[in-house]
Amino acid sequence: MLHFTWKVFTQTGNIDTYLLYKELSKEMEQAPENDLELADVDISVT
Repeated sequence: MLHFTWKVFTQTGNIDTYLLYKELSKEMEQAPENDLELADVDISVT
């Protein structure tokens, strides 16, 4: 999705598309942190 929004922006120059790209890239930077927090939880299944 990130690549697609960047490609649309470069082809159209639409500022709204660029802002969407920046928002998505920020969310992707934060997502790995959330995944690590979930991975650290140790749950015993019985």
